Amino acid sequence: MKKIIIFASGSGSNAENIITYFKKNQIAKVVSVFTNNATAKVIERAKNHQIPVEIFSKNELLEHNILQKIQEIDPDLIVLAGFLLKFPENIIEQYPHKIINIHPALLPNYGGKGMYGMHIHRAIVNNKEKETGISIHYVNEHYDEGAIIFQANVTLTDEDTPETVAEKIHELEQKHFPEIIQTILEQQIV
Repeated sequence: MKKIIIFASGSGSNAENIITYFKKNQIAKVVSVFTNNATAKVIERAKNHQIPVEIFSKNELLEHNILQKIQEIDPDLIVLAGFLLKFPENIIEQYPHKIINIHPALLPNYGGKGMYGMHIHRAIVNNKEKETGISIHYVNEHYDEGAIIFQANVTLTDEDTPETVAEKIHELEQKHFPEIIQTILEQQIV
């Protein structure tokens, strides 16, 4: 069975969706959740599913502590699900094409440092965009610039608010993220 590690910084709704999806599916399982936020709701969600949680500081991420813990687990895929720190190059180098992220916009638009969550949804509404969506991409050394694996879009109306955009994006994330993770794992060379 393939092993997934999830990195998350916030509520963990995507992390929990992935955990639940793979509990019903024998291809893989989430073996650990890593977070840089000691008060993140993802901790409680992971513990409710008996998934071990690793809480760390930004410094620990940048040093070799976290890389060593990842190497001990030896994951088949590292999934960033609402993880807000820039991922360190030393980990990316060790796991080429094995780290993916979900971004709540259609990249390359609305990507980069500081572009996450409601910041993106507000910008999209303020710019009167007619559509938005999600992008699932490989992680490289630059924010939101790794090769795009999958995108799904949703139409917007003049009545949409940042909150309604967030709801539409959340639906896309919940539907597509676990399926794309499964596809990636199935395509990995055994």
